[in-house]
Amino acid sequence: MKYYLVAGEASGDLHGANLMKALKEKDPEAEFRFFGGDLMLAQGGMLVKHYSSMAYMGIVEVVMNLRTILQNMKTCKQDIVSWQPDVLILIDFPGFNLKIAEFAKSQGLMVCYYISPKVWAWNQKRVHKIKRVVDHLFCILPFEVDFFNRFDMKVDYVGNPLLDAVAAFKPDQGFLSANNLSDKPIIALLPGSRKQEISRLLPEMTAVAKRYPQYQFVVAGAPSFNAAYYEPYLNGQTLPVVFNATYDLLYHARAAIVASGTATLETALFNIPQVVVYKANQLMVTAGRLVLKIKYISLVNLIMDKRVVQELIQEDCNTHNISTELEQLANEGSYRDAMLAHYGQLHQIMGKPGASAQTATLIYQYALNK
Repeated sequence: MKYYLVAGEASGDLHGANLMKALKEKDPEAEFRFFGGDLMLAQGGMLVKHYSSMAYMGIVEVVMNLRTILQNMKTCKQDIVSWQPDVLILIDFPGFNLKIAEFAKSQGLMVCYYISPKVWAWNQKRVHKIKRVVDHLFCILPFEVDFFNRFDMKVDYVGNPLLDAVAAFKPDQGFLSANNLSDKPIIALLPGSRKQEISRLLPEMTAVAKRYPQYQFVVAGAPSFNAAYYEPYLNGQTLPVVFNATYDLLYHARAAIVASGTATLETALFNIPQVVVYKANQLMVTAGRLVLKIKYISLVNLIMDKRVVQELIQEDCNTHNISTELEQLANEGSYRDAMLAHYGQLHQIMGKPGASAQTATLIYQYALNK
C-alpha cells in the first residue's frame, strides 16, 4: 500500500521513522512519500519537504512566515492528490495537519492521526473538528483516552513511541572521545529544535555554565542546524554541540536543562533529573495563560498530574533560577532522590514499548478493511 506521512518537526521525524519501520514489517509492499526529516528518509521513500522549513513557534513567527506556511500547505495538498495514497498519516503538528486532514477527507482519503493534537490543553472545541475529519486517532498519553471519551469519540491508545525509541537505543561507546568530552560530570542542554526556542532559551542555559566550572555543559544540536548556528548563543564560551546524539548525551548526563516539549519525557525516561524551561513571544504567553486548560506545561508533570520537575516559564526562566534548581538536581540529596523516585512511578504509568508496532498494525488493518 501507499502511505503518505506528514511530520513537521524533529519529534515527528523520530516517531514517523519508527512507524515507517513498523509498517514495512507489517506490509512488505509499503511505499512512502512524506513531509519529514532525515530519520524518515533513512527508512526509504520520497522526502517532499524537510521539516526544517516548516516549524514556526508562536503567533508572531507564524504571521511573519505565513506566506511560506501557506505555500507548504499548498504543496502538500497538491502532492497528496497527485500521488493518491491509500492512507494519509498525520503526525502531531496540529496547526498544519488538521487543515491537511480536512482537505484529505474532502478528497475521500482515509485519514489516520498519530499522536493526538493536544486539544485537552486549550480550545477543546477542536475535538468536534477532529471527529469530522479524522477516521482513526491514535493516542500516546494515558489520560487522553478518557478525555476523548467525554466527547463520545472512540480512539486507540497505543502506548508511547518514545518507549520504543529509548528501548531501541544502544549507547555509542565512543561518544565521549568522539566529541572531545572529559571525565567531568555532564550537564545536558536541550534547547529545542526551533530557531525561536534556541535563540530565547540557549543564552540563559549557557549563562549558567559560567557558574559551574566543575561540570561540562554540552548542547544537543538539532539536525537541521550546524555548529556555527549555535555560536552566538553560547555567551562567548566554547561549549560542545553534539548532533544526532541526544540519547547518548542523556545517557551520560548527570542532570539536564530542557526546553518544554517531547524532550522532557525523553529525559525522564533516561532517569536524568531535569529543570524544564520555556520562553516565547510575550503576546503568545499572555494569550496562552488566558486560554490554557492545564496546570503544567511539561509532559512529565502532565502525566503524573503533579509537579515532579520544576517549570521555569517566561520571566522565571533566568540564569539565577536555573542555577538554583540545577544545584539541587546535580548534587546528591533528597531533592534529586525524590525526582528519581517519581520517575520510577512514571515508568509504571507509561507501560512497555510497542507503540510503533501497535499503531502500524491498526493502520494496516483499517486500510485493508476500509
